[in-house]
Amino acid sequence: MTPEDKGHLEVEDRGAVLIVRVDGGPLGVFGAEMATQLEELVDRVDTDPNVHAVVFTGAHPERFVSHAEVRWLQEGGAAVPSVGPRGASAVARTAKSVDRARVPEPVLRRTPLWPAVQLERLHGTFLRMNRSGTIFVAALNGSALGLGAEFAWANDLRVMADGDFFIGQPEVLLGIMPGGGGSQRLTRLIGTHKSLVAILEGKPFTPAEALAIGAVDAVVPQDEVVARATELAEHFGSRPKGSVAAIKRAVYFGGSMSLTDGLHVERAEFLSRALSKDGQQLMLDYMETTDTTGELPLYSPGIYQRALESGTVPGPRSANGALSRP
Repeated sequence: MTPEDKGHLEVEDRGAVLIVRVDGGPLGVFGAEMATQLEELVDRVDTDPNVHAVVFTGAHPERFVSHAEVRWLQEGGAAVPSVGPRGASAVARTAKSVDRARVPEPVLRRTPLWPAVQLERLHGTFLRMNRSGTIFVAALNGSALGLGAEFAWANDLRVMADGDFFIGQPEVLLGIMPGGGGSQRLTRLIGTHKSLVAILEGKPFTPAEALAIGAVDAVVPQDEVVARATELAEHFGSRPKGSVAAIKRAVYFGGSMSLTDGLHVERAEFLSRALSKDGQQLMLDYMETTDTTGELPLYSPGIYQRALESGTVPGPRSANGALSRP
């Protein structure tokens, strides 16, 4: 990718769902400029109550995201003195502290810490996606390696095109290892041993292999990828945004803690939703419907299916079962 062709995100607004085309130039790579635009997009949708889901797909005809721009990685590594694991850990922790301190970017760019700060920010963006009440769906219209795969793993759902495509972590073949979360998110998706073997070998998964082990959620013809991903985005995005955020935090973060700590996360998230305005209203509606009909709504014929379709249990004053989304 030339300096003038830095890559960008093309955003199509479809109301509650945004379709975002990831344009990494002729080679479909992911560079620093795209990381900044992604951070801004996630910040926007996380705080916009009208956006409930985002679908990412590749602008390249056969690639979702090829991988990170290697020059970005190489130059970043060359800017930092060679250190061992302990030194690298200290650099990473310092970068985190410096970023939190909001040191002006022009100053950071002149220091060896800048590459580590960029990596910290990218991890922060992916973590914001995991904490967000917005549903993120990767519509893999083609292949994805390295950071392209890690970007897909950071989404909540993944739909992949069937065909001669692949997804995986090849970093070991370049003498490095996953740096965008691949060793952690892929492991949580498919299990420790399968993840270890795949990352050690550097061999990607075919669409069928990825589906079989749970690395993607669906495999469809290439021309149906965005449509299927949008269907999933609309379906899961119909749930109350506050509940989506609480559930994602409990699963993504509490699920990797000890049982005791994970249960504490769940209790806290549950209480936040039980005390929320929309949670209180939906529970009051449920009780009122029970008192009116003499039956629990989720055990009344057809109500459960209508709730799954609309995202909330129909209220007592909703004659046609349609409730506005909290």
